[in-house]
Amino acid sequence: MASKSNRTSSLAKSTGEIFTRKWPRLFFIVAALQAIICIAFESYTFAQFQDGLRDMTDADWGTNKDDGEAQLKTIPTFLGLLMLGFIYDIVLVWDALRMKNTIQIIGLCIANLAFLVYSALQIDQIREAIAILIGFNAFNNLNIWSEVQGELIAIPCIISLVSVILSFISWKLYQEFAWDILKHIGADYRMKKRFLHYQVYIALLKFDFFFFVGFTIQFLVVVGGKTTTEFILTAVAIPVTIIILLCAAWFTRREWKFGMVIVMILYLGGLTYFIYKLARIYDPYEGQFYAPVRKSLTAFAVLTIILIILTIINGMVCMFNFGAGLKQHLLSPRQEIDKDQASYSMHDVKQPQLPSRMTID
Repeated sequence: MASKSNRTSSLAKSTGEIFTRKWPRLFFIVAALQAIICIAFESYTFAQFQDGLRDMTDADWGTNKDDGEAQLKTIPTFLGLLMLGFIYDIVLVWDALRMKNTIQIIGLCIANLAFLVYSALQIDQIREAIAILIGFNAFNNLNIWSEVQGELIAIPCIISLVSVILSFISWKLYQEFAWDILKHIGADYRMKKRFLHYQVYIALLKFDFFFFVGFTIQFLVVVGGKTTTEFILTAVAIPVTIIILLCAAWFTRREWKFGMVIVMILYLGGLTYFIYKLARIYDPYEGQFYAPVRKSLTAFAVLTIILIILTIINGMVCMFNFGAGLKQHLLSPRQEIDKDQASYSMHDVKQPQLPSRMTID
């Protein structure tokens, strides 16, 4: 009970520090404003799409029923996924600032560029979907594209500006958090390097989750499975992935090598899966089923493959660091020390031996 109370108190304290310090507060506010504005534009686009849509329950799709129904799902999926991305981004921003994880903060700046790419792809894919649906006489309002075009173009422009601002603030946070890491880990260069690899690995796990889930949602909603079994297996993969990523973080923190080996094998399985899916997207026969979301699925698949490779590499580095003393730092509560105390913890700096003096009487 006391342990739970201590964790709650620590969580409240670390969250409060975000808003009492200049650069963490600015980083959070800028990221939150970006999320609020972009979600508002996405919501407006979704509302216009739904209001302008006819009742297509008994629509005459002709020979293109599958394509027409897929296009109906494409626009809500794109909009919903990007909104989910911004919400998840705010959670990661809060987590990174609370934990003073500079690596995750840098990762968030890179993830913002991924949002930029996705929002730019979204414009063309939504325009194409609307044009196809107009051909099926699916809209009461034929000017639907002109009404949402401005908002969709504004989103990548906003993300571009915010990416520049966040990059500048992240540099300031890097300088500010360096002292906090020194207080927790000490000035031992090798230990700080091990802690750096640990931070990279944990941050990669968090980004792996979003891009895997993003790919899977698009596949399930728009493409679907060619068989019921494929659909079920793909849906089950989401909770299984969450469990694997949570176990990966726990095994690393506890330095359990056997568990990490199992996780590495599962990573290789995931890597194989995404390479297979990427090949299917551009297969001459299978590619037709992925046409409505080909560009976005390709972007998600490529990013996920890169992330999995980086996760495997960093996971192996973390395994090699097991037993070197980092576990004690990770599991022990943070201790506040002053600069004078920290100056004596530089284990890698060997003090020169003073020569003994002989006294001549």
